[in-house]
Amino acid sequence: MNNPGSGKSTDLFNSLGFQWNREAIPQNAPVHDVNRACFRLQKMLAQYVWDAVVLEGNPFTYPQVKTILDGITVGGHRLSDQDQVRNLAASTKELLRLVKTGSFKLDKDTFTALHAMVAREEALEWGHFRGEGGEQHYTPHVGLGEAGDYIPPETQPNASDLNRIFSDGLAQLEQLPDPLERGMAFFLFGALQQFFFDGNKRTSRMMMNGVLMSNGMDAISIPAARAQEFNEKMVDFYVTRNAAAMMDFLVQCHPDAQLMKSAEASDQKTAAMSTGDVASRIRSAGN
Repeated sequence: MNNPGSGKSTDLFNSLGFQWNREAIPQNAPVHDVNRACFRLQKMLAQYVWDAVVLEGNPFTYPQVKTILDGITVGGHRLSDQDQVRNLAASTKELLRLVKTGSFKLDKDTFTALHAMVAREEALEWGHFRGEGGEQHYTPHVGLGEAGDYIPPETQPNASDLNRIFSDGLAQLEQLPDPLERGMAFFLFGALQQFFFDGNKRTSRMMMNGVLMSNGMDAISIPAARAQEFNEKMVDFYVTRNAAAMMDFLVQCHPDAQLMKSAEASDQKTAAMSTGDVASRIRSAGN
């Protein structure tokens, strides 16, 4: 389990803008070969893209997403919804290429390059932080329903504050030794700070999965069936700045969640038995 120094965790939380229980992050996520992790995502590409578009409220069904990925158009839908499917497929393939070739990096260049593909023709601008393009003043709000709006750091010319926030946050994230914790934290960091006008969660999940796969861990996809739960927990995250529930949710969505849970239960049982043995020896010595 994690046993981070309180000072280091405070710096981490302050830089990212939120906190979580670091000791609750599993330390036993199975590690595979990088190519194996990439192969798994490639095989489930249609499922991964469909899960992602459902989170965006896109009406395409899973069979329709498969049809689009096969290069065949589907009638009866807005072109913007179809473009979103294609953008997610193209950006996921690019992510796989970066990981397979060892070119993936947790940095701004990779982040903005993936965003240029994820949000093409959908966001107000794409491929750079808010304030680095033509629009230098408009600050988007994140609607939270009954909880009102979440207002991220304001858009400024040249994205001066956003670049500082990103640089400081990245410096702290790079000190996290566990890829699972580092990847999940980056996703929530990007979702909270809203570095782009749109497509923040989608692009930040891409970066999370880039971290995981680059370290031989399987990618995380949020199942379409759990979209409402995801949205509810994200609202709570925006309101409270506490990521504990979202971290746990992401772990539950990991393909190896059951293995991690079983291994943790086994470790706890072994620890309990060891504690019992020590107590028994102490009692015997006392007699």
